[in-house]
Amino acid sequence: MINIAGLEKRFGPQILFSDVQLQLNPKERYGLVGANGSGKSTFLKLLTGDEGTDGGTIVFGKKLRLGVLRQDQFVADELRIVDVAMMGDQEVYDALRRVDAIALDENPDANEIALLNERIATFDGYTLESRARETLLGLGLGTEQLEQRLGTLSGGFKLRVLLAQVLVGRPDVLLLDEPTNHLDILSIRWLEQFLNSFAGCAVVISHDRRFLDGITTRILDVDYQTVTDYPGNYTQFVARKELNQKQRNTEIERAERKIAEKQAFVERFRAKATKARQAQSRAKQIEKIEVAEVVRSSRRAPLFLFQQERPTGRDVVSVDGLSKSYGSKRVLTDVKFQIRRGEKVAIIGKNGIGKSTLLKILSANLEADAGTVEWGVHVKAGYFAQDHHDLLHDPEVTPLSYVWDLVPHETTSYVRGQLGRMLFSGDEVEKKVTTLSGGEAARVIFASLAVTRPNVLLLDEPTNHLDLETIDALAHTLKSYEGTLLFVSHDRWFVSQIADRIIELKDDGVHDFSGTYEEYLQRDGADHLDAAQVVLAAKKEKKNVSETPKELKPQAQAETPRAVELSYEERKRRANRLKTLPKKLDSIMAEIDRLETERSSIQTRYTEPNFFSSVSDEEQRKMHYREAQLSAEIDELMQQWEEVESELKELGAEK
Repeated sequence: MINIAGLEKRFGPQILFSDVQLQLNPKERYGLVGANGSGKSTFLKLLTGDEGTDGGTIVFGKKLRLGVLRQDQFVADELRIVDVAMMGDQEVYDALRRVDAIALDENPDANEIALLNERIATFDGYTLESRARETLLGLGLGTEQLEQRLGTLSGGFKLRVLLAQVLVGRPDVLLLDEPTNHLDILSIRWLEQFLNSFAGCAVVISHDRRFLDGITTRILDVDYQTVTDYPGNYTQFVARKELNQKQRNTEIERAERKIAEKQAFVERFRAKATKARQAQSRAKQIEKIEVAEVVRSSRRAPLFLFQQERPTGRDVVSVDGLSKSYGSKRVLTDVKFQIRRGEKVAIIGKNGIGKSTLLKILSANLEADAGTVEWGVHVKAGYFAQDHHDLLHDPEVTPLSYVWDLVPHETTSYVRGQLGRMLFSGDEVEKKVTTLSGGEAARVIFASLAVTRPNVLLLDEPTNHLDLETIDALAHTLKSYEGTLLFVSHDRWFVSQIADRIIELKDDGVHDFSGTYEEYLQRDGADHLDAAQVVLAAKKEKKNVSETPKELKPQAQAETPRAVELSYEERKRRANRLKTLPKKLDSIMAEIDRLETERSSIQTRYTEPNFFSSVSDEEQRKMHYREAQLSAEIDELMQQWEEVESELKELGAEK
């Protein structure tokens, strides 16, 4: 589908990657990973043609349609939201609009209408609007929003519409740069399912390891000045890369040891006539020993350091009766809790329940409709906003000036040093903040938190835009932070690493649990950070709402029980189903066990010593295809199992 040969890209003297040899195939979903600044987005721009190469070739198959999600896409705000999504299939969209325009003419051109209808039918154009609506709903927009103008949406929801536009275009190749940014967990789950059923080739940049594990069949690793293709998902890639690196280092050490031994012999016996010939032989052998050139990894993580200016009192904050609405939509209801010094509190809850709103109120960036927030003594709070533009909005500000304004008494070298810890070096500190990438903007805000030294951190989705190495480093630092932490995150791994207390926001208040996230789940807590569980909960909630009658008439219901209403044939059919469904359930579970065993055996082979050097690329590809096929079959069977289980419960309840 896409052949890449000898690809090279430089920025001045800096080599991003060179001699890249890749073949990107249909039905493969590639996760593009690497450190911030390593060249991931640049690699995508080379594929789209937005940037030119410094060497090598990129050859596309004939008539391939590219679907590209860029972080800086622009669409006019006055357009209708559903129209923006439909524009993903531009040719069909234009034909449909032209048909509408001709219909208004007094003397419409019948030939033109016929040609347009033929074009629309050829590309299944009459389903375009329904496909656009389905995609927008899957990405979390409400039905009533689809007729509104794009300008009515926030930046995060605009990105969802642009993502829908890309998906609706029916591309052969999907190139997605951080598609999960600003998506709630239900929308992420929907996108996972879309990508897993996508028949073309997808290349996706994401810093969400669970999302990568859920969709990828291969990983493209931008590191060591090249791009390396690894089979499997992200977790498998990490293990393989670590093993490959150990083997590489072992080979280098072995070669260097041989050279040192032979060099020592040469130096010792070169001057002795009886050993001169052997010394010359050793010298020639040294020349023949190849030592792999050591190229440094581009993987770098910031050096986070959050220190308190002074500790707080024992009681940090007391929240009582907090409520907040946006128009008719209530997001917080009678929220009450107290936080004590040193606690690390994860705020969780279903989408739209008001988690970010709560942090905005606590940080004094939003007023509550009711209730109080009382801070304890010596509290100095630092706030990390989910939308960085809330803090970095002045077009003239640079990272240097932004941080220095917070500590004007400090020297330039101190501020530059703090920014250096956040991986800003040289002239990078003089960039305009409005030109920074999401990850760079996040690191500026973390630098500001480091210099202001708060004793309470309020972090709203701090892992958004961060690469995986940075997320690891941030989690490690926050675990050892001596102050108090309240944070919102959809990253289950991140929450599990840090939190020692869970506050779950509910429709009628809070569920307060003292313990880790895993302990919270073991006590029957709702897993708001697991996509599958969230989807099931949403379906259950929707089902309960749809089955609740508007007016309940107890007397009439008592007089006509459902069992009496059923015919003999219907009762017999239900009885037969109750007999056959358990057998079907056992059959499904047996098949799932068989498929999981086969998949496990494939995954075990990946960990065998020298697997990737001893097994041909073709055989690896076949194994990977089979693994992906097994995963899809298991997912389908699990869905069947859930449906049978649900039917059994319903029939059992109606007996």
